[in-house]
Amino acid sequence: MLTHRYVTRRYNGFRQALSHISASARYCALDFRGGRTDTPMLVSRGARHLAIATCAALVLTIAACGKDAPPPQAADTVANPARLYGTDGNMINSFGDEFKDQAGMLAGMKGTTPLTRLSDDFKARLKALRPSLPDFSYAGETYDAIVISALAAEQAGTNVPSEIANQINSVTTGGTECTTAKACLALARAGTDLQYRGVSLTRGGFTDAGEPSTASYATLHFDSTDKLDDAKTEYVGAGDESATTTKKPPSGGSTGGKQAELKIGGLLPETGDLAIAYPPMEAAAALAIKEINAAGGVFDKDVTWVPGDDGTNPDVAKATVDNHINAGVSVIIGAGASSISRAVLPAVVKAGLVLFSPCNTDAGLSTVDDKGLYFRTAPSDILQGRALADVILRDGPHKITIVARNDSYGTGLQGNVKSELERAGFPVDMIQTVTYEPPTPAAPDIDFTAGANQIKSGGPDGVLVIGFGESAQIIKALDKAGMEIRH
Repeated sequence: MLTHRYVTRRYNGFRQALSHISASARYCALDFRGGRTDTPMLVSRGARHLAIATCAALVLTIAACGKDAPPPQAADTVANPARLYGTDGNMINSFGDEFKDQAGMLAGMKGTTPLTRLSDDFKARLKALRPSLPDFSYAGETYDAIVISALAAEQAGTNVPSEIANQINSVTTGGTECTTAKACLALARAGTDLQYRGVSLTRGGFTDAGEPSTASYATLHFDSTDKLDDAKTEYVGAGDESATTTKKPPSGGSTGGKQAELKIGGLLPETGDLAIAYPPMEAAAALAIKEINAAGGVFDKDVTWVPGDDGTNPDVAKATVDNHINAGVSVIIGAGASSISRAVLPAVVKAGLVLFSPCNTDAGLSTVDDKGLYFRTAPSDILQGRALADVILRDGPHKITIVARNDSYGTGLQGNVKSELERAGFPVDMIQTVTYEPPTPAAPDIDFTAGANQIKSGGPDGVLVIGFGESAQIIKALDKAGMEIRH
């Protein structure tokens, strides 16, 4: 039986001919996903195996048409330039700024991020507040997290965190559909059951675990200027609307403005490894607060935003949480990194506050012991693992190395991608996994020399880097080790 290894072998005498075969012909499984725009990407294993077999026949047919065709090389002796792949932590325009001294290093790098096709109107509203905004990563998720929190408070009729938590899932499912802060707040004030559909939450509502039942992913590409090429962005839907919760919350009601103001605190990565993702989240938070207050606020009072830094560091984040507890916030928006949310969650739960992240993707957070106080608008990495595997398999690599930071986000996503590649028929022995310790404020630089040499000696033709801003150091180490990057 033909395996993926044989399908992806290149024949020396026919590389020029094979280069003219479209990506869909070389890896036909893409065609079985039902399209590239906002459609489910999950396919049956049988369909994918059929696609692989079809591709094999096509490749072998073309190879057989030439004269004196040489035998194929063994997969482990093929030396090809390696394609770079990234994830939501580094597929950001500001990541390209790390390569000012090596212009074009990221050209051709591709990867995924949770991202809905944003309307021109939403982007224009963000730009009106922050004209120099570099990109929009997690902007929709941040905006929705704050609006949902405000709606849940209005629906609950109180700023008591536990009562707000009881209403968060509810305002995303059932009832009258509404799509703006103004329209939804009007329904909540009237005591009308509502279903918020906003910027990132466009199809299914939240699950029992307090996270989206469906999601949209974007496949992003860096161009020769080390910036994302918007013209190449593709969107793929994932998830299942049937997973949306059907549980009914305790009844709430309007208080006619008798409650104290609602305070929402930020726990976002102003500094640290994930600071490259901060600008769009900050802009979206400012826009959400502005539009909620323009619509009358909550309890007929303006919502107060209390900014705070998570530092991409547990100690910084814990200090910020303490400040928010003392300031009397009801909901904390953050943290940026999944590992930081795990670190502060015990203190947040003990204080009885809501922790609502716009960008945590660690799959394990779906079952964390949170006493019903943790929520997120970002989808689980179980879904992103499938999206990333699809992106990689389109290129038909024969050997993949997955490099990940050693934390719950990095190793979790690394495992999900590896599982999805194996499920698609990729040989287990052709997948190499490497981890590294994330940098700290005391030691911000990573010495990845040994890891880079290890990867180079393995001869992969695809390298996936799962990390944040420090991913630049990983890529530079690979280049310094003499590994040829395919641009």
